[in-house]
Amino acid sequence: MEHGRIYAVYGSGNGKTSVALGKAVKAASIGKRVIMIQFLKGKAELSLDFLKRLEPEMKLFRFEKKDMPYDQLSQQEKEEECRNIHNSMNFSRKVLQTGECELLVLDEILGLLDNGILTAEEFQQLCRMVPPEMELILTGRKMPEGLLEYVDEAVEVRTCKPQKD
Repeated sequence: MEHGRIYAVYGSGNGKTSVALGKAVKAASIGKRVIMIQFLKGKAELSLDFLKRLEPEMKLFRFEKKDMPYDQLSQQEKEEECRNIHNSMNFSRKVLQTGECELLVLDEILGLLDNGILTAEEFQQLCRMVPPEMELILTGRKMPEGLLEYVDEAVEVRTCKPQKD
């Protein structure tokens, strides 16, 4: 079975979420339904709350309950937050199964692989679930070498010249 287009935006530089948002806003502007699910950022990142104004064409979901990003949590807090992350993964699968949107953005999902929350096999299964009429955008810092084959287009974002203080 053929799947829809899968894009990855990854790398050590800033702007991965911004690239994904740009594609999402463009899709919404031509009438496509967009869902963005964010991982590992915590619920305190309010800079994207303005996206609520773009509903119903564009919807943003964060399932995590802690205010701080995942990498700043204690081990016990990470274990608690993993339950919420698994809920967000279940929701992601449901969106893929139901075809609820034309563009699904899984922001920082590649970080779930880095943190051992998502396995390579689960990632592959998720990619195979993308219906032909849907586009999927994945973001994160690292793209594991063996998983590039599941992606139709990959963009690496890196900093060439560090910002001065």
